[in-house]
Amino acid sequence: MLPRIIFILCLLVSASGFVSPPVALALGLVFGLTLPHPYGREAKKSSKYLLQASVVGLGFGMNLHQVVQAGRSGFVYTLLGISFALVVGMGLGALLNVQRVPAFLISTGTAICGGSAIAAVGPITQASDEEMAIALGTVFVLNSVALLIFPAIGAALKLSQSQFGLWAALAIHDTSSVVGAAAKYGAVALAIATTVKLARALWIVPLSVATAMVRRAKAKIQWPWFIGLFCLAAVCNTYLPAGAHEYSLAVKIAKIGLTATLFLIGSGISVATVKQVGPRPLLQGIILWLLVSVGSLWLIRIGWIAL
Repeated sequence: MLPRIIFILCLLVSASGFVSPPVALALGLVFGLTLPHPYGREAKKSSKYLLQASVVGLGFGMNLHQVVQAGRSGFVYTLLGISFALVVGMGLGALLNVQRVPAFLISTGTAICGGSAIAAVGPITQASDEEMAIALGTVFVLNSVALLIFPAIGAALKLSQSQFGLWAALAIHDTSSVVGAAAKYGAVALAIATTVKLARALWIVPLSVATAMVRRAKAKIQWPWFIGLFCLAAVCNTYLPAGAHEYSLAVKIAKIGLTATLFLIGSGISVATVKQVGPRPLLQGIILWLLVSVGSLWLIRIGWIAL
């Protein structure tokens, strides 16, 4: 009974609008690592749909021209970054003797958008529940670390809003963590990070198709429809200014929903999850993530990657 009460109270605090995304994530991590989760399956399912709804809501705060420009400008960086992460990730997996399927899932999650990409390609690769859990656990652990440390690193290095938003979109796995870190850094960083990240997430589709073709799989591809709804929301905000008040309200609700999502994600990280991941896949994920994050940060700092 006590874990249920504490979980509900923490969820209400996270959804109150008075706490920041990192605080909500920290609450979730503390809960998940210290108490048994009373609503594990429900929280996992709810976090997925709440995240997607929140991303759509954030679209009402975006200008379509900015979305198109950011997506077009980040296309080459995204393509090169995804290719690098996939090739190097599979190489690391082979070097560390990580089984091929979880190695591919971890590489895919790092390359595109974390749990969403893993969920999309997992059925196509016919991954087992254990392999899915290993890949998702690795990505979620690193997501939590990134959300907590990226804003501090950006501030220490005096990154501009534009630089940080681009770095977060290229180096953090899940959309929720990207948006959470960027929201803490500033409004401009949030706008850039969200648009570039969603453009990056679109690569789920061609990668899923390519994976299915290589494996000759008949699994159903999970299309990221919420990205299209995000763009539609941006269209409304750009060309239908009469709804400005409603759009502003939708953005506020979306930010609260995102904060609650981060608590739900954090609460799903348990000691058992960390143990289940094991040292080798986690090591693969850490090394690959460090290469991507440090490499992209360096290229942004010297001006080779910019919007």
